[in-house]
Amino acid sequence: MSTFQAPKGVSEYVPPRSAAFLAARDAFAAAAGRAGYSYLELPVFEDTQLFARGVGESTDVVNKEMYTFTDRGDRSITLRPEITAGALRSVLEHNLHRGALPVKVWAVGPVFRYEQPQSGRYRQFYQVDLEALGSQDPAIDAETIALAWDYYRELGLRRTALHLNTLGDAECRPAYRASLQSFLRGLDLDEDTRRRVELNPLRVLDDKRPEVIAQLGDAPLIADHLCAACKAHYDRVRELLADLSIPWTENPRLVRGLDYYTRTLFEFDHPLLGAQSGIGGGGRYDGLSETIGGPPLPGIGFGLGLDRTVLAMEAERVPAVTGACVQVYGVALGDQAAREIFKLVTGLRRAGIAADQGFGGRSMKAGMKGADRSGAAYALILGERDLAAGSVQLKDLATGDQTAVPLTDIIDVLKGKLS
Repeated sequence: MSTFQAPKGVSEYVPPRSAAFLAARDAFAAAAGRAGYSYLELPVFEDTQLFARGVGESTDVVNKEMYTFTDRGDRSITLRPEITAGALRSVLEHNLHRGALPVKVWAVGPVFRYEQPQSGRYRQFYQVDLEALGSQDPAIDAETIALAWDYYRELGLRRTALHLNTLGDAECRPAYRASLQSFLRGLDLDEDTRRRVELNPLRVLDDKRPEVIAQLGDAPLIADHLCAACKAHYDRVRELLADLSIPWTENPRLVRGLDYYTRTLFEFDHPLLGAQSGIGGGGRYDGLSETIGGPPLPGIGFGLGLDRTVLAMEAERVPAVTGACVQVYGVALGDQAAREIFKLVTGLRRAGIAADQGFGGRSMKAGMKGADRSGAAYALILGERDLAAGSVQLKDLATGDQTAVPLTDIIDVLKGKLS
């Protein structure tokens, strides 16, 4: 027994549960590709200031949750607490924004936040991330929301709920900010929250403590302060979602936990997950590029939690269908048969058929147990007598039917049966 264990709060996936993780990840890759989004492979650590400036100095993410350290070159480095800032940095650094717009990219990988571990909340967790940069068209907002909605439906989730809001922009937000601060200053709040009222009052609306939530019932709403342009933008987004028959709930107090959001904001919840019901969300961030030192470059994107998506799949008992399942399993009886099965299994893989085999000179009974455990549709059974006849036994593991097939024909026969 190893004395080592995974660090506290790490989400880790091993078979058979890892199949659901792969299904969720791979389904998103396919959905993003169909919509014209290209893949980014990003570092998991960045310059600390990228997140401090981009995510926001007043957020809990920056103040309390980042894994920050000084490297051997005396640089302040942070394990990424979210993916958007790094994705935007990469687009700017590699001048992707100087080509055709919008730049449409996606990424996947681990994210790190120092939080109290519990079901659905981890210190290392996984996200799929999607970003569209360079367009203020509300149709891009609707496209990103629709892509996430359809992704969840494609996975088989039926209980996912979409919440929608707008946060206005630099023109109308200041008046709302002043009105909200005036209201919040009259509440019974602790010293840290009062400081937050002065730095970024919207963060108070994101407070999860019951004693704070109970005092926010009469807080002013951004909807009452929107400028004409922001109202028109939001109306158009909702019209386009309605055209796609995507239902949503208007949530005027939705703000999320990051400072860079403007205008359209959305979140996906799953009612069967309890306190950690948020499984993904995002919004527009039209000023983020300038905040991190780039040119004006409007954008919108989202991050979807793979861990909570897996939990939602399990809660709804959605089967994990992946392309990684073994289709054919080889069982050899004798040394020469084992050598031939090894060649045959490799040939099947080269022909695009998922195949595995038993190892170690196991008995017929043990070999067939391995075939059953593999989930394969067919077993190939090869003994000395079959070798002499130049054939292999093809067994349908669902029906039990077994027939002899010439070794020279078996790959074509299996292609036909599995097509």
